[in-house]
Amino acid sequence: MTVPPPATPARPAASIHHLRRGRGKPLLLIHGLGSSWQTWAPILPGLEAQREVIAIDLPGFGHTPPLPGDVTIATLADAVTDFLTREDLLGIDAVGTSMGARLVLELVRRGGVLGAVVSLDPGGFWQGWERSFFYNTVAASITLIRALQPAMPALTASPVTRSVLFAQFSSHPWALSPELTLTEMRSFAASPSTDELLRNLAYGEAQQGMPRGQLAHPLVIGWGRWDRVCVPAQAARAQALFPDARLHWFDHSGHFPHWDMPTQTLQLILNTTADSGNLEVKDRTKV
Repeated sequence: MTVPPPATPARPAASIHHLRRGRGKPLLLIHGLGSSWQTWAPILPGLEAQREVIAIDLPGFGHTPPLPGDVTIATLADAVTDFLTREDLLGIDAVGTSMGARLVLELVRRGGVLGAVVSLDPGGFWQGWERSFFYNTVAASITLIRALQPAMPALTASPVTRSVLFAQFSSHPWALSPELTLTEMRSFAASPSTDELLRNLAYGEAQQGMPRGQLAHPLVIGWGRWDRVCVPAQAARAQALFPDARLHWFDHSGHFPHWDMPTQTLQLILNTTADSGNLEVKDRTKV
């Protein structure tokens, strides 16, 4: 008698740490590489005034333990889908930033997971030299951040050194709050999945799109004109892969519009997700 091979054990569902507060229609927030739910601090009060916010720490970041096995956009998308299923939140509106912005686009592409989506400066649309530029500059930043951890409270307290540390990520880093920047620096240094995910983002699976006419809910891709991580030329490639998306430019923002232009970002999110069941809603992305 032939003995069948042992079954491959299912990947255990991730236990995802999250903040849940506010009132209104639920809204999921997904942070970027090396970060945590606290990256949304500049716009959280405005969102919570009108929505029930669910801000998560992705596996391997913040207070959520890493995934077993590979850490990729695909495995993170699986983990987020499991979380939303367990919490009875499938179809929730969502916002992602940077790597999280790429992640929400992957969830949109899969269908049936999210409602209306705002994707802020997503990664994954680089070509040629941009790929190595992204990997090498971000990897160098992470190495520096880890080396400077003992001095980080003093460095983030000074507008001058904040400008040096965050020049790649913000159009006006001197104006960022010391509390926000210290939290980000601590998270980047401590997150166990940052290095593997950075490699996979740069050199792993290619971002896929979806054909015109298949989008079930509004999708806005936002981009900072001064983005030095995902250069603005990549916005046209993102829209080409998601032709039903609307492209919104943040004229005075770097890689993180919710830091550099929080009022405009807040309004864009609220407007885009105001009627997530109707793709024919008025285009309100110019705020």
